[in-house]
Amino acid sequence: MFHDRARISVQAGRGGHGALSFRREKYVPKGGPDGGDGGRGGDVVLAADPDLRDLGKFQAKRTYAAPKGGQGHGAGKHGADGADVELRVPVGTQVFDTDERLIADLATRDARVVAARGGSGGRGNKRFATPTRRAPRFAEVGLPGEDAELELRLKLLADAALVGQPNAGKSSLLRRISNAKPKVADYPFTTLSPVLGTVEASDGRQLIVADVPGLIEGASEGIGLGHEFLAHLERARLLVHVIDAAEGDPEERFAAIDHELEAYGAGLDQLPQIVVLNKIDIAPDAAVSIDDPRVLRTVRTSAATGEGIADLERALFELCPAEDEPGHEVEDGLVDFLDYRPRAKAGPAYRIYRTDRGFRVVGTIPDRRELEEALRAAGAKSGAEVEVGEETLTL
Repeated sequence: MFHDRARISVQAGRGGHGALSFRREKYVPKGGPDGGDGGRGGDVVLAADPDLRDLGKFQAKRTYAAPKGGQGHGAGKHGADGADVELRVPVGTQVFDTDERLIADLATRDARVVAARGGSGGRGNKRFATPTRRAPRFAEVGLPGEDAELELRLKLLADAALVGQPNAGKSSLLRRISNAKPKVADYPFTTLSPVLGTVEASDGRQLIVADVPGLIEGASEGIGLGHEFLAHLERARLLVHVIDAAEGDPEERFAAIDHELEAYGAGLDQLPQIVVLNKIDIAPDAAVSIDDPRVLRTVRTSAATGEGIADLERALFELCPAEDEPGHEVEDGLVDFLDYRPRAKAGPAYRIYRTDRGFRVVGTIPDRRELEEALRAAGAKSGAEVEVGEETLTL
């Protein structure tokens, strides 16, 4: 089954805790603080992979977490950074947050975006030494990593897309002109999910052609199988409008599908088109006359006998517009219009320090429940002493 949507939860790694340590050697009885910093938590990264075709792998597993950073140690040794978790998604995947805001559009191969950033590591007590505070007995706790609920939506990247009513013969045409092997049968809605095929020219050029489920009247309003797949047409550069010659009234059938494209929006009604009058082996006298500037060519074909297939292939390579220069890519491969990043649960309003007696909380103190959760995430056990302002509490 083809999956073009998935919901996932991502959790970046927590930063490692800074070390509370003092230099202790036989001939250095009063060694200074030497606690190292904690490592940064791992990020969760989404990366576009041209070898993937759908989001099926995210149906079985929906939660992904990156490892936390390593703890700091004595002798000034810093903790290791947590490893990043890289999730590979098909090229053309869009990432949305729970408020339906677009986070990233991975429309080019090797595009990457950080979906959740790892927390920074806590500073060891060596960092807090000053001329007036030579033996700091506290160290920072690492910050939690960001987490997020994300929706992934795939929009296929195809040079041309076959559109038309159910049972117009789109799948049969795709089998004829490409290497794709979609299911073909003599009943409507044989195609239940989009299919991609590669068309090759004699000079080695290639085009990607998509076949989507047939559209019926009302598809733009959610009727039939075609509505959820209309989004896959948005990135096509050429529409191949397939009409069943055996059904009669080709102009009326063209107008019905064109109305659904216009009602859906997203510029589908502005795309250039090739009109294919298919099944002429059944209706040899059928003809179509459409006066529309978007229709660049009309081709008569029979997927059953192969008549007109060479003309269709030639028209695809002649009329498919040149690919636009990528507009959402920067030198390091990161998308350049990321306008939102999920926030860590524990904001920067307060920090937690480990002391030689327990823990200390500095800053704007949250409510009791949030504070307890943050302390336990920092490693505090039941019975631990916690300094909050002038008070000392027991967890």
